[in-house]
Amino acid sequence: MELPVLYAMRSSLYSAKARSYLIKQRIDYLERPPGDPRFPGDVVPAIGRWIIPVLQTADGQIIQDTCDIIDYFDATMPPERSAKPPAGVQNIVTRVLEMFGSEGLMRPALHYRWNFDGLNMPFVGEDFGRGLMLTDGSSTFDFGPEIDPSDGAAARAEVSKFAADRMRALTLDFGVNPETIPEVERSYLEFLELLSAHLETAPHLLGGRPTLGDFGFIAPLYAHLSRDPEPSLIMKRDAWPVWRWVERMNSPIADCGEYGETSADLFANDEIPPTLIALLAYIGREFAAEVEAHVGFIDNWLAENEEVVEGDVVGGRPYRRSLGLVTWDWRGHEITTNAIPYRLLHLQRIQEAFEAADAGAQQAAAELLGQAGLGGLLELKARRRVVRSDNRELWGAEQQPVVLA
Repeated sequence: MELPVLYAMRSSLYSAKARSYLIKQRIDYLERPPGDPRFPGDVVPAIGRWIIPVLQTADGQIIQDTCDIIDYFDATMPPERSAKPPAGVQNIVTRVLEMFGSEGLMRPALHYRWNFDGLNMPFVGEDFGRGLMLTDGSSTFDFGPEIDPSDGAAARAEVSKFAADRMRALTLDFGVNPETIPEVERSYLEFLELLSAHLETAPHLLGGRPTLGDFGFIAPLYAHLSRDPEPSLIMKRDAWPVWRWVERMNSPIADCGEYGETSADLFANDEIPPTLIALLAYIGREFAAEVEAHVGFIDNWLAENEEVVEGDVVGGRPYRRSLGLVTWDWRGHEITTNAIPYRLLHLQRIQEAFEAADAGAQQAAAELLGQAGLGGLLELKARRRVVRSDNRELWGAEQQPVVLA
């Protein structure tokens, strides 16, 4: 029997999200690194860019993007195992948490990986080198003529430096610089404290089983913040419940014995407990202005580029994720980051979940998110949708923009 194949790396943030879903749903799969010759031979030509993770299904279908991978499998899951709660407040909230985990924790993830070379790089360098170059010294990645794969450990070190130099530039592009680093660290420690307090009450964000929010959070919290040496020490020292949750999210069993007798049920009556409300308020303080700024920038970009039509590749090329740099205020600092249209897909998922809820749940969710400073997530829109087709982000239909001042 053929098994699905996940092309991924342990050090890859989004690989962690897809891998965790497969593990928790007990889906048998194979994992191969992008250094495997089948990745450039079969996968890259099919999707038009070098990107991970990518899933190749048992019947040969290729799916790139963690949301699409989860949607593909979750469509066949019974309700009691689905990562998506029934239509209601929890289904809306878990998508807010998914967006924040997948997009809103990039600053601490990048800072704690790339600004502690003395402790991190011996480990991270091996991760990168062995993911991009197989242990027999072979590689299919084009590192240029200056790297000879037959040089073994020396070649892996050069490969990791090549990849690290590319990724390190993203740290600045996500607003991490000497001026903001103290706030990045304070913000992350506050997040760990709030998440730890919530996980004292339940093994997952919405109760007894993981939902989309858990899989969004595991992306940075596993790949960067629990595996890399520097942040791993911080998490183990200051946030034991978070560390245990990271372990739990990578175990095919429930792995929550410290909670006593538990079930896989979500919180009863579509409840959002106080500890999670506090975490949502933190997300409102940390992330709402960023989303508003990004949507406003993207909408302005579309207004200035009237030649864009439905079906065009976002950014003009499949591998171009950013449309430019956008600036806004964060924790008393003027911060500049990439404006990434992909985030509109997360917004659309939140808004679609809101529209699927009944009137009572819509009112409750609007009040909850409004009080947390996240009400804009239910209405923000650029003048075009973003859609996914053929493993690419494309501009979708026109719509009435909603951009907050």
